[in-house]
Amino acid sequence: MTDDITIRTGTPDDMTEVMKLAIAAAEENGFLDASAELLARAMWPALNQDHGLCGVIGAPQAPLEGFVLLHIGTMFYSTQQCVEEKCVFVSPEYRSAKGGRARRLCEFSKHVADTLDLPLLIGICSSSRTQAKVKLYTRLFGEPSGAYWLYRTKTGGHAVS
Repeated sequence: MTDDITIRTGTPDDMTEVMKLAIAAAEENGFLDASAELLARAMWPALNQDHGLCGVIGAPQAPLEGFVLLHIGTMFYSTQQCVEEKCVFVSPEYRSAKGGRARRLCEFSKHVADTLDLPLLIGICSSSRTQAKVKLYTRLFGEPSGAYWLYRTKTGGHAVS
């Protein structure tokens, strides 16, 4: 089934559909209230391949099934570039244990990092099905190099304005 799933590089024409998914991702996984304007400020450069990329599942000008937002830049302590995954999200109606969309989006991220010959920073910040996600990421990327803790909040249930 997963062989039929194709990830393509998103374009500015995908902005409306990517924003729908980005808002859904922020509402599901965000641990702070999100701003639609700030989401758009992150998406637009990636859709224009300006210091980033957005991999999407779905045909142009159609509802998208999922996306991954990648930023290409530096960490605060280095001048070396890396690929930083900001969000991997699959719309709930396209999720299943055997669906393969999240896996394909992660593989797209690895492909970008390999093609650019840059390290990839990718993680999970979610209170939903976390152990299953950790197992998937461990299969794809190897053993984790850390963890996240949230104090005085949890993911999900936050508003987007």
